Amino acid sequence: MTDVIRCTWAGMTDPLYMTYHDEEWGKPVTGDDRVFERVSLEAFQSGLSWLTILRKRENFRAAFDRFSISKVAAYTEQDVERLLGDPGIVRNRAKVEAAISNARAALELPDGLSDLVWRYADPGSPVPVAMADIPAVTPASKALAKELKQHGFKFVGPTTAYALMQAIGLVNDHIKGCVARDGGVVPAAG
Repeated sequence: MTDVIRCTWAGMTDPLYMTYHDEEWGKPVTGDDRVFERVSLEAFQSGLSWLTILRKRENFRAAFDRFSISKVAAYTEQDVERLLGDPGIVRNRAKVEAAISNARAALELPDGLSDLVWRYADPGSPVPVAMADIPAVTPASKALAKELKQHGFKFVGPTTAYALMQAIGLVNDHIKGCVARDGGVVPAAG
């Protein structure tokens, strides 16, 4: 059996976390609604475990109309109350209201959310050897957070912006030798 190297945050005990690491984290995500979903989930994750968000992701998708920017932007106070009563998501008023506000801000972007975010891609970032080599904030994440805030986005500080950049493939922070780095495939057991 081949020993599989993964980024240590992916753990080795929760299949949902390992699947997310191996198949999603760091893979390119484009399209305004898909990027909006990730911006929203990263904001909801703030102060919580990403595994908590992963476990609730399908509930979030159902509650937020699959993160359709135009639908979420049209939400009213009645929708806020509906969301705050939904035990399947993180029920934090500030984060719920930020998601709605961010959808409205995204509608106003001249070239769309995906294009704005992808201007900050850094495919030449150094290959981390260990998790300690991965920063929490970079100059690009500071600039992305600043631009998003200038357009009216909330809950998108530099740390959240960098987590977004990692999650949707603007940088590749899989450590050297990780099975998911550069399109690696997890070897079958046996």
